[in-house]
Amino acid sequence: MKAHLRKIFLELTDAFWTLPAVIVLFLCGLAVLAVDIQAAEALPSWIPNAWIYGGGDTGARTLLGAIASSTISVAGTLFSITIAALTLASSQMGPRLLRNFMRDRGNQVTLGVFLGTFGYALIVLRSVRGGEDSAFVPALGVTIGLVLAGACIALLIYFIHHVASRINVDTVIDLVHDDVLKGMARLTLDQDPPARPDAIDWEQGEEISIPDDGYLQQIETESLVDWAEENDCVIRFLKRPGEFVFPHTPIARVSRCVEGAEEAIRNCIALSRQGGSPKDLTFPIGQLVEVAVRALSPGVNDPRTAISVLNRLGATLTSLSRRSLDDGARDRDGVVRVRFSPLAYFDLTNVMFEMIRESAGGSPSVLIHMVTVLTEVAGVETVPERLDALRRHARTADAEGQARFINEVDKQRLSAACSACLAITALSSERLGGGLSQPV
Repeated sequence: MKAHLRKIFLELTDAFWTLPAVIVLFLCGLAVLAVDIQAAEALPSWIPNAWIYGGGDTGARTLLGAIASSTISVAGTLFSITIAALTLASSQMGPRLLRNFMRDRGNQVTLGVFLGTFGYALIVLRSVRGGEDSAFVPALGVTIGLVLAGACIALLIYFIHHVASRINVDTVIDLVHDDVLKGMARLTLDQDPPARPDAIDWEQGEEISIPDDGYLQQIETESLVDWAEENDCVIRFLKRPGEFVFPHTPIARVSRCVEGAEEAIRNCIALSRQGGSPKDLTFPIGQLVEVAVRALSPGVNDPRTAISVLNRLGATLTSLSRRSLDDGARDRDGVVRVRFSPLAYFDLTNVMFEMIRESAGGSPSVLIHMVTVLTEVAGVETVPERLDALRRHARTADAEGQARFINEVDKQRLSAACSACLAITALSSERLGGGLSQPV
């Protein structure tokens, strides 16, 4: 159940309408409060009278009407600008990056304040009454409305600058790279995990499948560990968070047949129609790769963007050189109860470089820069298996270029870059004492 609640919470926090709706409700409540304070003549004494609106009911109606009409008109313009920015971002950088624009707090706050100010002005306006006997002018409410109008002007200026900067491809790359670094800090370890070999004969266990389909977004690990401990068994997931689950295909195995295993696993996972999971490091990396692949398409032909993405990927790997990947084992009192398919270093680098290498076969500068990035990473890496993965990617890139490059000079430059990378990996392996095995 917690997995489903976390999924709903994540969807709400990512939704474009959630924060604007909260702001609108808050400002509408503020309007009611301001009118009630004025009606009860409970205006705080510390507020100077010079700051409070001192006009009559006609002026109050004019001011509030102007605020309401102008804010709703500008809100429509802001919505149009947002849609245009989303369309441009989708065509140039990929539809999967729309999530980053939709959850942008600056856009949400701006739209929420404009719509909230519109609702605020209407609520205060309905309380304005004229006449000698029952005249009522919510002076505090009108004053707050004027303050909100000034805030809307400031937010309009901010919004134009914010949208213009957010559709810049370098800014988008930096934002996604920040997501990659945050995910790496959350999902990797400061030190090598302890050796926990898997000695279970899984063929003797029970295979679990579910009739649903979707991306594995949430897993309630602690509850699964509790259940496995109570039933003295071990659960091994065949899918990593973020991977697509097909209906009626195996998603997990239990070390022995236990009644209620399928129900326990189904209650502790949540599937989503969209990719991505807080426990999936490859998803933000895939977003970066998509930017590079689109930049290398014939319709765009922007190798500098692809090079910028490769620089961020290299920075990610050099940061990872001081950390260890999670082995996927979850224990209780020293006994492993749940195992996930660990993300290997070579699989991670495949996500980073494979699609870019395939798309960069006709762009020598990008492919050569990829090998240069691999060389930089190899210079700080200290794990033999990781050096071997970098070496394999360099050789594959060299083979790709030799097969697809037309200019012999480009082939020679690529071969020289590959030789430099192989030399660095060999030197690093020698420095480690001939390649002592360490966890990756």
